[in-house]
Amino acid sequence: MTRHRKKEQPYTSKLRGVAALLESTATTDNLSAKVAELVPLDKVQKASSQPRQYFDPVKQQKLEASISQHGILEPLLVRPVDLGRYEIVAGERRYLAAKGLGLSEVPVVIKELSDIEAIQIALIENLQRVDLSPLEETEGILQLLSVATNLDREQVILLLYRMQNESKGKVTQNVLGKDLATKIIQIFDDLGRLSWDSFVSSRLPLLKLPKDVLSVLQQGKIEYTKAKTISRLKDDALRKQLLEEAIASSWSLSKIREQINKIQPKFQQEKILGHLDSTYRQLKKSRKMFLTNPKKRKKLDSLLTQIDKLLEAEI
Repeated sequence: MTRHRKKEQPYTSKLRGVAALLESTATTDNLSAKVAELVPLDKVQKASSQPRQYFDPVKQQKLEASISQHGILEPLLVRPVDLGRYEIVAGERRYLAAKGLGLSEVPVVIKELSDIEAIQIALIENLQRVDLSPLEETEGILQLLSVATNLDREQVILLLYRMQNESKGKVTQNVLGKDLATKIIQIFDDLGRLSWDSFVSSRLPLLKLPKDVLSVLQQGKIEYTKAKTISRLKDDALRKQLLEEAIASSWSLSKIREQINKIQPKFQQEKILGHLDSTYRQLKKSRKMFLTNPKKRKKLDSLLTQIDKLLEAEI
């Protein structure tokens, strides 16, 4: 029997999804069997904590066509907020499709949920039903941790990095943060896929990727391992070109690495030649300063001697 690493396994979260929340042993496709009610569409609002930020326009068009023909077969899960309004917990794609079709009302199941319950359900439902992009998954988990620990996003990230450094013995353990660390570890165990340390080492670096790489990653156009590799190219124009070619030709990770290895030596050569020309021009402009300043003159003489030796070695 094939064994899968934890990060490759599908989500089998201990946290409650929609079906578990509604005390059903079935999947969320049977939500329509629950008592639903129609509410005005303008009384429903999107949740700021929705993990999924990108919706494939082609899939949205197909969903609109289906709803236009058959109606909304599965009600949205919402929770009441102030002034008789409802916030979406699960079903944003159906909500957007309903808006696109100009519907005046939508079927919903209303449940009283806390902030953390709402985020948990939204995250788990997206992970189980349609794959989130790694970036969306990362942001969703950070939202969940933020609510669970009562820390803001940046504080959560700092805490995770501190936990990593503590586990490696780079810093002493923070007794005051022990309870928070225990809570974070438990949440990752409950999610049932990535361990907390794997999340720190493989997912948090995604937040530091260049904007052009982040954009295609969020849209699911490229795998995160390929995105991380391409991001190593610091030249914006070269990175953009490689990114477009990798997506258009569906390059493998090894192909991307091969192309980067071809590009970098040439780029480095051009960079060094440009630096050499620029430095030479600056030296010509500033030669009087080197001649009149004893310390700078001595330093320049030493550097020129090193260059002479380098040239002689090349010959």
